[in-house]
Amino acid sequence: MRVRDPDTKKQLLLAAALAEFAEHGVAGARVDRLAKRAGVSAGHVYSFYDGKEGLFEAVYDAVVEQTVDGIPIDADDLPEYAGRLYDAGLAHPQVMRFVAWYMLERGEHAGPRASVTGAMAAKVAVIADAQRRGVVTDRIAPGEVLSLVLTIANMWHHQGEETRALVPAESRRSLVVDSVRRLVAP
Repeated sequence: MRVRDPDTKKQLLLAAALAEFAEHGVAGARVDRLAKRAGVSAGHVYSFYDGKEGLFEAVYDAVVEQTVDGIPIDADDLPEYAGRLYDAGLAHPQVMRFVAWYMLERGEHAGPRASVTGAMAAKVAVIADAQRRGVVTDRIAPGEVLSLVLTIANMWHHQGEETRALVPAESRRSLVVDSVRRLVAP
């Protein structure tokens, strides 16, 4: 069955590219392989995106957008927000692998991404408001609070088996939530 709708083709390409990049990173990914996964011709990658590199960036932006939309911040309950982020990482290991590849391949050399900058600024503003209202500690700057919450929420997804073995899998979420609760308590 041929897909004729350009928006559907773009979505199929994004999904296939997420899988391909999660497995191989941008350097190891192959346009012909991801096009085959998407059920479209390789030429569509070049007609919709600036090649493999442009598609890699588009996947990153899509992941950021889906995370922001799917897991909205609740500064009045940052511990549970961290728990939901942790849950999302468990539910979508492919996304976590893709993000790890993105950090390895782009890392410090990547310039600021508008998708990330805007999302982070909005979250920092929400935390600052919660601090003014006395819901979140003001001993730590709002950006630092957000950085720590994100790090704690995602820490298990970026550890080796030896570190993960220190805490039973069934206790990890509660450790994330409890740690954030202690961190942000006024």
